[in-house]
Amino acid sequence: MAEKGYGSGTYRYFTYPLPDAVARLRSQLYLPLAKAANHWSRWLGDDKFYPDHHDAYVKTCRDLGQDQATPLLLRYGQGDWNALHQDLYGDEVFPFQVAILLSQPGSDFEGGEFLLSEQWPDRQAKTRSIPLKQGDAVVFPVKSQVVRDRQEVRCVKMHHGVDRILTGERWTLGIIFHDAR
Repeated sequence: MAEKGYGSGTYRYFTYPLPDAVARLRSQLYLPLAKAANHWSRWLGDDKFYPDHHDAYVKTCRDLGQDQATPLLLRYGQGDWNALHQDLYGDEVFPFQVAILLSQPGSDFEGGEFLLSEQWPDRQAKTRSIPLKQGDAVVFPVKSQVVRDRQEVRCVKMHHGVDRILTGERWTLGIIFHDAR
């Protein structure tokens, strides 16, 4: 991460074929999130449609030249952190992703809270910490969140990251639904 200015720690992307558990989880989580993504598209008056099956969506990515798997494992040790960022790997971007905490806070590590930042066009950024326990998953917007604000629908730019690890080691499984170039 440090070489690219993303913070410090290590990450490794899975390659196709994905491990069965990761592939199954990615597929099962996709359908309810695709329904929410389609709802957002309707709110925005957008004609973007996400199919019911993840395999069909992956084909869309491949047709656009995005054929590299994006699920990944992240490891943070003492002093490591992840800068606020967005996981954009090409023109095709699924609106949601999932992070699953594999380590136990307070036992395996201290610090290292999951962070989300909202950047409204006309306001200061608002960052919040999302408390997670081992096995918890957080679903969050990849690029922007669709919100109703004063009777209008708006997109709020989103970034995510991880605060500094004070002690120990923190492991996370990241499930990104669009593939990369």
